[in-house]
Amino acid sequence: MDTTSFRYILEQPNENGIVVFILGILFILSIYHFLLYFQHKDNIYLYYSFYTSLIFLSHLNDVQNGFLATLSKPVIDLLNFIDLPLMWLYNIIYFVFGFTFVDLKSYSKKWHLFLYKTIFLLLLIVFTSTIVAVSTNNITILDKVNTYIIAFLFLFGSVCYYPLLKFKMPLQYYIVIGSLVLFISSLVAFYIHRFNILPEDNHLPFSIFYIGVIIENIIFTLGLGHKQKLILQEKNDSQQKLIFQLKENENLKIEIQKKLEEDIASFSKQAEKEKFEKLKANYDKELAELKVSSLRSQMNPHFIFNSLNAIKLYIIESEKENAVYYLNKFSKLIRKILASTREKEITLADEIETLKLYFEIENIRFNNEIIPSLTIAESLNVNTIKIPSLILQPFLENAIWHGLSSKKGTKKIDVSFEKEKETHLKITIIDNGIGRKKSTEIKSRKIHKKESIGIKLTQERLTNFSKDYKNNYSLHFIDLLNKNKTAIGTEVVLRIPLK
Repeated sequence: MDTTSFRYILEQPNENGIVVFILGILFILSIYHFLLYFQHKDNIYLYYSFYTSLIFLSHLNDVQNGFLATLSKPVIDLLNFIDLPLMWLYNIIYFVFGFTFVDLKSYSKKWHLFLYKTIFLLLLIVFTSTIVAVSTNNITILDKVNTYIIAFLFLFGSVCYYPLLKFKMPLQYYIVIGSLVLFISSLVAFYIHRFNILPEDNHLPFSIFYIGVIIENIIFTLGLGHKQKLILQEKNDSQQKLIFQLKENENLKIEIQKKLEEDIASFSKQAEKEKFEKLKANYDKELAELKVSSLRSQMNPHFIFNSLNAIKLYIIESEKENAVYYLNKFSKLIRKILASTREKEITLADEIETLKLYFEIENIRFNNEIIPSLTIAESLNVNTIKIPSLILQPFLENAIWHGLSSKKGTKKIDVSFEKEKETHLKITIIDNGIGRKKSTEIKSRKIHKKESIGIKLTQERLTNFSKDYKNNYSLHFIDLLNKNKTAIGTEVVLRIPLK
């Protein structure tokens, strides 16, 4: 193809099918990412689908011949009327897509709040202007408002580059480069069209703009692919860590069994059966404790990492008092956990203090929205009662992350301690979360499903703990329902032997 032919194609995009080709690409992108939203349940795909579909609709009236022109003919007057509102909307959706794509909220809540308040204001102006124009049947209103909205969008877009370049985000340059390509192509097209540099029948500015749109969408599609790759990589890393931990657990089990067999072989054939059973029980208990230590080595780094990130956010946002307060709490909790790992049993008073610290640290990431309640019966001497160390943490974690994290509105968790018939310590944990059934449904829809073994290991520890007592432990999970049989929370009742 020679230069003259190529130039003619660019100068007459309608006659040469460039417009139909580009609209076809936008339509396919819209449908494809709309379907991806239902597969991954990630709003980023829905925003991108809205963005491309709005561009498709806003330029549908540019098609002058062919089947698309025939299909759009019945609504061409409406498309011409709402051409400007559609343009405003896809620019606004672009901002929502961009900052959801880079997950700005994780880096700065203040910037996230400012940007979304501005977007809400823009939407209000767009809808108000459109309603007034439709009700008065006066399209000139939109033309008058257009100048101010375009200027505001340009200013707002320039401001948005600041958080994109300030924070280190793995996907930020896809948004930066893509938006710059579209901005430059739009600016060149506008300059040529506005100052009449080319004859009216020369549509080169539209071709320049369309090329910018295609390049921008190619960059965004690559960015979405990169984002999916990061998600899969994180999933694979988690699986590798889990496999490594399971192998380590198996090696620990083999070592303990080997040691047990060696000790059994060293006993005389005349050894009493009671001594043998006692020795085996001790090794079983030691094996259970080793399993718990292994689980802690898997859980604690994740909890510590998230806690430090939450405290770091306070520092970034200059909330020094909160940062210092929670850092003190966090350090105290770590000391408690380290001390607990050296003890198989601790006092109820120590367990309650550790429980309070753990809850306060976890509640940072919920902006302290969860309301706790702690009730201790007056008849309990918390300084003399002994229980397994860190035995209540898995139940509190389940209540927070599976019951309350997905709940809207008031979030409460109540923990009570009382003595039951002088033989058991009764511990009750009640949350007003979404219930176990709803939590299971949410977990089944996630791409990365992590099997929790915390409760199972806790039951093994309680079984070994109860061997030293006449009575056994009991554990019950109760689904709380209202009159309409709708879940209103979960109750956990744990009874630990005292005698």
